[in-house]
Amino acid sequence: MKPASILIVAFLASALFCHAQNKAPADQLAAQATATPSITESYIIGASDVIVVTVFKEPTLSNTLLVRSDGMISIPLLGDVKASGKTPLQLAAEIEAKLKRFVQDPNVTVILNQMNSKRVFLIGEVGKTGPIEMTPGMTLLEAIATAGGLSQYANAKKIYILRTEAGTQQKIRVQYKQALKGDLSLNLLLNPGDTIVVP
Repeated sequence: MKPASILIVAFLASALFCHAQNKAPADQLAAQATATPSITESYIIGASDVIVVTVFKEPTLSNTLLVRSDGMISIPLLGDVKASGKTPLQLAAEIEAKLKRFVQDPNVTVILNQMNSKRVFLIGEVGKTGPIEMTPGMTLLEAIATAGGLSQYANAKKIYILRTEAGTQQKIRVQYKQALKGDLSLNLLLNPGDTIVVP
C-alpha cells in the first residue's frame, strides 16, 4: 500500500473513532433522560425546593435558584416571581410570558433540582429516624423501607401516622402487616409533612 493511502486510511480511522467518542455521551444522556421518569407535570413547587431556570440562548437569565420561604424566586429583569404552588411547567410558562417584554420569543424550561419542601418524618423503631425526602406518590411502605425498615423491637400493630390538615392534627391508624401482604388500600399515600410513628 502506498504511503499516501496509508495516511488516508489512518485519518479516516481516527475520524471515525473521534466521532464514536463524541457520540457516546450524547447517547448516554438520551438513555438517562428516557430512563428517568418526568415528574414536572404534577410536582407542586414549594419553599426550600431548588429549581433550575434555563432561558434558551440567554445565559445571563439562566440560573439555579432556591425557592425562598415566602415562595418567591428572583430572576434578572423580572425581579421576584412566585414559584411555590405551581408546577415547573406552569412556572416556565409564566416566566416566558413576563420575559416577552424584554426577550424576543423566550424559550424557558424549569427543572426540579432538589425536592426539599416534600418531606416526611419517621420516629420510633425504624432503622433511621428523622426526615426523608418524598418521592412522587410515596406510600407508607416505601417510606418505612427508605428509613431502613422496622427494628426488631417495633410494634407493627401500633404504627400510626400524624397528619396536620387545616391546622388540625389527626392520628391515622395503620394496618402495617395487612399492607405488607399486598392490600393496596392499606398502603396509604403520604402527604408532605406526615410523621410516621413506630412504637
